[in-house]
Amino acid sequence: MPEQFKLFIDGQWVETSETQDVIDKYTQKTYATVFTAGEKQVDQAISSAEAAFRYNQLSPYERYEILKKVSELLVENKEELAQTISREAGKPIKQARSEIDRSSQTFEVAAEEAKRITGEGVPVEAAPGSENRMAFTIRVPVGVVGAISPFNFPLNLVSHKVAPAIAAGNAVVLKPASATPITSLKLAELFEQAGLPKGLFNVVVGSGSVVGQQMMEDERIQLYTFTGSAKVGLKLKQTTGLNKLILELGNNSPVIVDKEADVEQAANNIAQKGFAFAGQVCISVQRVYVHEEIRDTFKDKLLEAIKSLKVGDPSDPDTDVGPMIAESEAERAEQWINEAVDNGATVLTGGRRKGPVLQPTVVDNVKKDMKVVCEEIFAPVISLISFSDLDECITEVNESPYGLQGGIFTQNLDTAFYAAKKVEVGGLMINDSSQYRVDLMPYGGVKDSGSGKEGPKYSIEEMTNERLIVLNLKNG
Repeated sequence: MPEQFKLFIDGQWVETSETQDVIDKYTQKTYATVFTAGEKQVDQAISSAEAAFRYNQLSPYERYEILKKVSELLVENKEELAQTISREAGKPIKQARSEIDRSSQTFEVAAEEAKRITGEGVPVEAAPGSENRMAFTIRVPVGVVGAISPFNFPLNLVSHKVAPAIAAGNAVVLKPASATPITSLKLAELFEQAGLPKGLFNVVVGSGSVVGQQMMEDERIQLYTFTGSAKVGLKLKQTTGLNKLILELGNNSPVIVDKEADVEQAANNIAQKGFAFAGQVCISVQRVYVHEEIRDTFKDKLLEAIKSLKVGDPSDPDTDVGPMIAESEAERAEQWINEAVDNGATVLTGGRRKGPVLQPTVVDNVKKDMKVVCEEIFAPVISLISFSDLDECITEVNESPYGLQGGIFTQNLDTAFYAAKKVEVGGLMINDSSQYRVDLMPYGGVKDSGSGKEGPKYSIEEMTNERLIVLNLKNG
């Protein structure tokens, strides 16, 4: 019988009248069921979070201790959690294990940052008439944080929402992706073991149209942190009014391979990072702009590097590319590839699909208005685009409505700095692909890729409010 998982509300494991199946993304068979929340459970979760925030405040050091303990428990339970991610997300097991390591680091950094939340002195005495006054700021938690997370990093992207929120002194209501809810419920078990007071972390599972919508409309939530599509991010912004938002939305990452690049380094890097987790990464390489002088050499080396990738069963420790999150998503990507081919593009490798598994694909001779180029494909598909003039290339790169991260390969320092100033993204990687990320850095986009920053230190700033304190001194 499939294992059954309950919701986590106010420190209790809760059953409801409805359940949903969780599918093994490679076998396409049900391997677990999860109770789903209705209006009553969502209200209970938000109520418990609000009460816990008001009456269960932890000191910065207590927050540090709990978050550090969760970090340690993640390592202790690494294999179980990795197997869960591999099954419910279809992530190759070696990449799932890496996600546990990164999540442990995210919690560790957040734990340390819980002890470093500071304000600053404000020299109000420098203003005429305020000579007897002194002022400083403090940072205070916002209250209840509503976290809505995606399927592609079911632990680490949850960690980037939950760990900084707790570190800042907030309470959290989490709605994980419906396709990958079990990892979040297992994280709740670790919080329980670490001694987090009840109500400070709640997990409600259900659809965006029911659970997500109710969370969006509840005025008791002071801040929303969301990773997902630009369409849903816009709806969240329109629905939540003046509430604070951290939005990490869509992208179609550009990477420029300059004529002065180390071509072999660029090809190997893009082959490895462009297809990780079947391209279902917000900063996965999608548009590769190659200088025409090195185009043929780069193309040959890229295709050679792709040959070494193993595609198939995510439970195999040698697998690099597993299934997509759903067969329907693989079919969509395949359709976009076929549309491009029908309009003159050429498939250099891949393009074949078996169920939810799409072979790593490189598309050449593309036009900038093709879906594989101008939209977010979120699949193991890379498009090659030639350029001869760097300014024209950057202009085309910037035509995209997205701007999360990009990359440029070049040995010319002037070119690197020029691109750093001109490419419209939240982060530009030099001599690396767009997919570089470590968990302590500021991470976030511009334009339709969102607003606000992840990375514990930077999220804590978003998840606190600055309060000014002014002292009026008799004998100042």
